[in-house]
Amino acid sequence: MSQPTQTQYPCSGCGANLEFAPGTTVLKCPYCGAETPVGPAERAIREHSWAQFAGLPRKPISALAPHVFTCQGCGAVTQSDKISDRCQFCGAALVADISPAEQVVPEAVLPFLVDRAALRDALRAWASSRWFAPNSLKRVTEAESSHSSYLPHWTYDANTVSEYAGERGEHYWVTETYTEDGQTKTRQVQRTRWYPAHGMVSRSFDDVLVTGTSRVMPKHLETLEPWPLPDAEPYRPAFLAGHETLRYDVEPENGLESAKSVMAGVIRDDCERDIGGDEQRVHSVDTAYHDVTFKLMLLPVWIACYLHAGRTYNVLVNGRTAEVAGERPYSRAKIAAAVVAALLLIAAIIVLVQLNRN
Repeated sequence: MSQPTQTQYPCSGCGANLEFAPGTTVLKCPYCGAETPVGPAERAIREHSWAQFAGLPRKPISALAPHVFTCQGCGAVTQSDKISDRCQFCGAALVADISPAEQVVPEAVLPFLVDRAALRDALRAWASSRWFAPNSLKRVTEAESSHSSYLPHWTYDANTVSEYAGERGEHYWVTETYTEDGQTKTRQVQRTRWYPAHGMVSRSFDDVLVTGTSRVMPKHLETLEPWPLPDAEPYRPAFLAGHETLRYDVEPENGLESAKSVMAGVIRDDCERDIGGDEQRVHSVDTAYHDVTFKLMLLPVWIACYLHAGRTYNVLVNGRTAEVAGERPYSRAKIAAAVVAALLLIAAIIVLVQLNRN
């Protein structure tokens, strides 16, 4: 089991635990309102060499024991696999001290900018823009159904050199004779002449983003992009206080393979541009990766849950841009009403046309 170490930030005024206030650079007491500035970064954000990391012995993340938190407020001992959480008994903010010997330590964090008021505005606008949604969708704006969470993401950098083989297609036109209604006619028809093509392209990739958790649907997280990654801060535990932080469960090796898949699509486009012509066929691409680096980042997401017809729906909100993505139910009654209204409108138009003809 992990060492029972964690960081808490007691308020100098009332003794309660401080929490990071979204949109600020301070830790704020949820009771008396006292504020303490987040400490300055001790170093800049670093990229880590993949070659060096790959040679290090380590356990898979799934084999690690949960963190053990001992609340300094009520003395309760709780276990969690999250990096930051709340005491299950008194709700105090808890942040685990992460050991680099056990897992990859976050290198950067994009602090929350969207607070609860802005969250409710974003959810209200999203809910009102959903066509054919049931009236119960408005429940998603309730503050009690949402919580703030930092989600782990991997970023990868690489210099690539790719050799490709394919074909270049060039269009030309021929005159074709055909018969229509007993008459002989001609028309111009496009044809394509193919030529072998091969060559080499190179590209540098920076901060290819890959989700580091399987607990949140990737398609919803992708909808929240783009993220303002240049605004990220060097990792400091204080930014996590009062917010849930998931520990990554996607190993960095798997993340790299996903990043290479993203890179492959860009490289293929480069190959097609290099081939030129009117059309292109790419038969094979052999890519060499150089100077591969990576880092673990924490990105802010509000997660809202609501019930409808016995099913739980999840909605995600980008904690920096307020972009909303997620699941939504449909109202059969509203859809049926819309269909009936459309049929009545069509029928009315037909009647008007007939009357005008008569």
